[in-house]
Amino acid sequence: MSETKDVRGILKLEQLLFDKLEFRRIGFKTVSRLEMDIQVEIYQRDDAIGEYKTTLIFTGTKAGEYELAISLSGYFHLEENSGLSKEDVNALISRNSVSIMLPYLRSEVSILTAQPGVDCVVLPTFNVNKLLDLE
Repeated sequence: MSETKDVRGILKLEQLLFDKLEFRRIGFKTVSRLEMDIQVEIYQRDDAIGEYKTTLIFTGTKAGEYELAISLSGYFHLEENSGLSKEDVNALISRNSVSIMLPYLRSEVSILTAQPGVDCVVLPTFNVNKLLDLE
């Protein structure tokens, strides 16, 4: 009989919340390109060991047509006694929490831009290392 491997990750998404969802129409459909920016904020809770909050802040402007802003926060728990160094924990939290949250951001951008008179935006996949300036 084969042995079952435990392949669960040590980082768990406990809760995901959208802090801000904003779509502001400026004018009619244009041929301009969507200019976008993504910021990442990561905090470790001082009052709880292994508890982290990652916030993604997306802003986009299609000149003359619309502006949109999305902020979402993921609350993560890292299993105690993971045996990782502080440096490895920081890398794990930053890379993995952002990677886990990006599909939710991508979906919400598409939902907000699926409006009459707007071309629906499907965000590309992102290189998380470049996004976090780790390369």
